[in-house]
Amino acid sequence: MTTPLWVLLGFAMWTIFMVLHIGFYRWKAVFTGTVPKGGFPSDVPPEDGRYRRAMQAHRNCVENLAVFGAIVVVLTVQGLDTQTLDTLALVVIGARILQSMTHLHREQRRPVVLVRFTFFSLQLGAMIWMGAIAWLG
Repeated sequence: MTTPLWVLLGFAMWTIFMVLHIGFYRWKAVFTGTVPKGGFPSDVPPEDGRYRRAMQAHRNCVENLAVFGAIVVVLTVQGLDTQTLDTLALVVIGARILQSMTHLHREQRRPVVLVRFTFFSLQLGAMIWMGAIAWLG
């Protein structure tokens, strides 16, 4: 299996980790009586900052997982496997994890948002580069 495929699996598992993070928050709130069972309506934005950031981090993962997955599928079908692609894939997963962690563990003030955007930009640049390699394949 190629590095981009391993990274795709890692990205999917990270996205699942984000769901578990949200689930842990919900279970804890329900079991401690802070929120009633069923007290997380999908049409009402959460008030708690960390919980809201976890929801946003998960949504970011889902949005980017589909794009990265499409690129990796095309690369795999074409049989492309280079050191450059390996490095770019590792940049994607590394920057994704750092972006998620920044989202989860820091209040989203201007400097933090700029750091988070930097991690997103690294992912985007790496995916564009990988997509270009696939396009030129």
